[in-house]
Amino acid sequence: MAIEMLVGLNVVDDDAYQAYRDGITPILKSCGGGFGYDFKITEVLKSKTEAPINRVFTIYFLNKDSKNSFFSNDEYLEIKKSYFEKSVTDTTIIATYER
Repeated sequence: MAIEMLVGLNVVDDDAYQAYRDGITPILKSCGGGFGYDFKITEVLKSKTEAPINRVFTIYFLNKDSKNSFFSNDEYLEIKKSYFEKSVTDTTIIATYER
């Protein structure tokens, strides 16, 4: 069963975040995953967290194993360290569900 996550971020460097996305997309695709929806937002009306959110997206995987394979991939972790860590200050997993 496919796994999908709804994620909220606080992106503080759009260029570095785009470099992160560009770098991880081929890895994500090789694991059978991808991005569904992607939004830049300016106002959060209600939240269950104190963390600011200005970007919301969905990311999907074929199954739990493909999700784990993606997030533990050495190349992914290197790209994350280079770009994600300096471009995003907060991450909120809003939901994870099977589809």
